[in-house]
Amino acid sequence: MLNKAFFKRIVPFVLTFALGLLIASFFVNIAPSFKFKKKRPPCRGKEAQMLRFENERLRLENMRLQQRINESETIMLLEAPVPPPPIAPNVMEMPIDSVPSAPRTR
Repeated sequence: MLNKAFFKRIVPFVLTFALGLLIASFFVNIAPSFKFKKKRPPCRGKEAQMLRFENERLRLENMRLQQRINESETIMLLEAPVPPPPIAPNVMEMPIDSVPSAPRTR
């Protein structure tokens, strides 16, 4: 009895798995590939030198930008704050509660 229930569960699984592999084999290669491909060739001397020069240039540019940020922060700290603009005396103020509303139309 136990064997019968076991086969009722295993046989559909194996058949479904085999059918899925058959369908997948039409779209992709499902065979394992044991060839190890290199992602990129090793850097040549000229490429490595160009990368070192670019890294050095970027490092110097980063330091220069950091100095500019620090200088602008110190300048901003030395400046006096700007006073708020004066309020015009002839402007009428209307309370928010008494704002007229538009009539509703249906």
